Amino acid sequence: MSFATVLARTRAALLGLFCVAFGTATAQEFPKKVKTKTKNTRSAAPVAGKRKAATAAPGPVAPQPKSPLSSAPQVLTDLPAPAGVAASSLPGWFGDLGAAQARAKATNRPVVVVFSGSDWCKPCVVYEQEVFAQPAFAAYAKDRLVLAHFDYPRQPQNQPSAAQAKRNEAARARLNREGDFPLAVIVSPAGKVLAKTGYIAGGPAAFAAYLQQVVPGL
Repeated sequence: MSFATVLARTRAALLGLFCVAFGTATAQEFPKKVKTKTKNTRSAAPVAGKRKAATAAPGPVAPQPKSPLSSAPQVLTDLPAPAGVAASSLPGWFGDLGAAQARAKATNRPVVVVFSGSDWCKPCVVYEQEVFAQPAFAAYAKDRLVLAHFDYPRQPQNQPSAAQAKRNEAARARLNREGDFPLAVIVSPAGKVLAKTGYIAGGPAAFAAYLQQVVPGL
């Protein structure tokens, strides 16, 4: 065998060994790159989820009904008691807050003051028909309560006298500055506002139960 032939075969063998070694190294390195890439992808996903949860806006809050059991302390001490007691549109009810407060102090009974709109406020009409105009409520209140009623109609033909309109505005300025209708205000014999409430369904019995929460033992 000639020297050239031996040299050619040696080169071929060395080239084969180089290719095998290079392929093996490449095969070993490639999975490492894939594994590293996969690891980075998985570690990034929870971070993105955490950021999204942290910046999520809170859901809408449902509005809460307003029917307070008690109001801010308020005392009515400067109400003059007129010589003539004004009548209300409800029989047996005062139409003057000063006169009602004077009666409450003399009898040691709480006052229920009702604000109504007889020709425009449907809940006011329903309230009066279901509760305040009922004989059962009159019987309950007879020896327990002093009652006062103030109506604020809008139609010209239903307007009260000038004197009664003045008494109505005085009562609203003291007890219903927010202009809530219908509104029932419970005032102690000493003139302190104990509670304010809107419409209470259930007739005289339900309203009496509410009063007993405000004035235990009533």
